[in-house]
Amino acid sequence: MSLLSPVRRRLLCAAAAATVAFTLAACGETKPAFKGSDITGTQLGKGLDLVDHNGTPRKLSDFSGKALVVFFGFTQCPDVCPTALAELAQVMEKLGPDADRVQVMLVSVDPERDTADILKQYVTTFDSRFLGLTGTPEQVRKTAGSFKAYYAKVPSKDGSTYTMDHSAGFYLFDTKGDSRVLANSTIGVDAVAHDLKLLLDAK
Repeated sequence: MSLLSPVRRRLLCAAAAATVAFTLAACGETKPAFKGSDITGTQLGKGLDLVDHNGTPRKLSDFSGKALVVFFGFTQCPDVCPTALAELAQVMEKLGPDADRVQVMLVSVDPERDTADILKQYVTTFDSRFLGLTGTPEQVRKTAGSFKAYYAKVPSKDGSTYTMDHSAGFYLFDTKGDSRVLANSTIGVDAVAHDLKLLLDAK
């Protein structure tokens, strides 16, 4: 029996690999083309356990049937948070009637200063449907940990006050409460609306 030449053997292997790849693509489900990073299967955020600005305890399961956008921030944030929330308000406008199936939530990383009343006044300024979430420092820590979100208190130079350093990404969840997309807060209105539309249209 003759032996295959190294070149012919490589060509046959490449052809076989291409056939397998084509077969898998044909038989498998096509993954959604998200604009943000696909985090499907990570189970991020399952530990969310806070209180909204109306005093209602909240978990992910409370929003079954809706796509979620979760953002970590605080009301005294000078730039990133108001810019992000303003963009999310534009996303809701862009979604039109579909916006009724989306819940945007700001999780405060500054529970010492962000009372329920302050959060309510702040988030509803951008969109009356937005929710602010808070809790005890321990609850916030556990919730942020379940998202793998970073935050830290940064004292002023004279120690008289402080600001907060924090992650600035949008966590998008599908209508079943599963984490699906992590998007940079600078990704843009069109990209966030695109990904939410994919999640709303998913079967």
